[in-house]
Amino acid sequence: MNGPFKVLALGGDHIGPEVVASGLEVLRQAANQFDVAVDIGEDLLGGASWDVHGTFCTDAVVAKARAADAILVGAVGGPEWDDIRIDRPITETDGLTRLRIELDVYNALRPVRAWSALLPQTPYRPEVVEGADLLVVRENSGGIYYGEPRGREVLNDGQVRAFEISEYRTAEIERIARCAFEAARGRRGYVTSLDKSNVMESGKLWRETVARIGHDEYPDIELNHLLMDYALFAVARAPRDFDILLADNLFGDLISDLIAVVSGSLGMLPSATLPAAARVGHPVKGGLYEPTHGSAPDISGRGIANPIGAILSVAMMFEHGFGHLHAARAIERAVDNVLSAGLLPPDLGGVASTASITQSVLSGLRPNT
Repeated sequence: MNGPFKVLALGGDHIGPEVVASGLEVLRQAANQFDVAVDIGEDLLGGASWDVHGTFCTDAVVAKARAADAILVGAVGGPEWDDIRIDRPITETDGLTRLRIELDVYNALRPVRAWSALLPQTPYRPEVVEGADLLVVRENSGGIYYGEPRGREVLNDGQVRAFEISEYRTAEIERIARCAFEAARGRRGYVTSLDKSNVMESGKLWRETVARIGHDEYPDIELNHLLMDYALFAVARAPRDFDILLADNLFGDLISDLIAVVSGSLGMLPSATLPAAARVGHPVKGGLYEPTHGSAPDISGRGIANPIGAILSVAMMFEHGFGHLHAARAIERAVDNVLSAGLLPPDLGGVASTASITQSVLSGLRPNT
């Protein structure tokens, strides 16, 4: 038996706990079938934490996350907490942001693929999207989201000025570039780096640094650069032409939501956010695993949330957090079989409930090699 691996589950808000519960069911069964010992603990994050503790992320949760091998996270936020104003750094105003900074999980891996059973749920002709398989490598602990100074001020004429700085340092770009090139070595060997080097100084440094790392350290990987605005068009037009999409925090956020259309719904997208590069056979301790969709308060409590993004995040946990590739692939096959059987949630045009999809994945989960 391998492990035990310590897993911290943070359900978050609205549909977050619903889909995290599905992910935990799959985690427990897969761990049992593949002889992996896991020790699962749970706690609060986001609005749920605010309502109990008056903070979006407690020091105790940070300590638990630091001690964990992997953290499974649900979406946070909702209208109940939107108007809370705290005149403190962003790490105090968003619980998930605090976790990301405290754990220095800078390497966000966001895969998307065209599932054969879901091709009719996309706006594409099958011949345009079939076989598409992309991975966004998003720098996740720097850039404009965390830049200081930031804030608001009232000007002499009564207008309000809001501002934040977009900042990157060479070392931050170097390490995320290496993550993208390492990922490309395990895929098709093709990296497309996205920036706005035509108008942004941080974009110029981004392009220069990525080009240098590629040339000096990864001559076996094909590297191309695209301006972000054109990249949105190019990727949407021909998703099969791309493999790895490397981007900063803001642009990575944008492009990963855009390419969700390849899978048919944001509810299908998992992610792993790691404090190191991902390499086959080398588990990374302390990663965050989460579906990339929001908390969807409009469907909260109705039992119809799509759990597949959370379930596939558990597959990424087995692959990157535990080093158990066979378990990860078995979960992915079980999901594929459920989709092929036509069991679809409402966001994909079906009527299947969260529970029924979860149970079907569990029924189809087998430790095949």
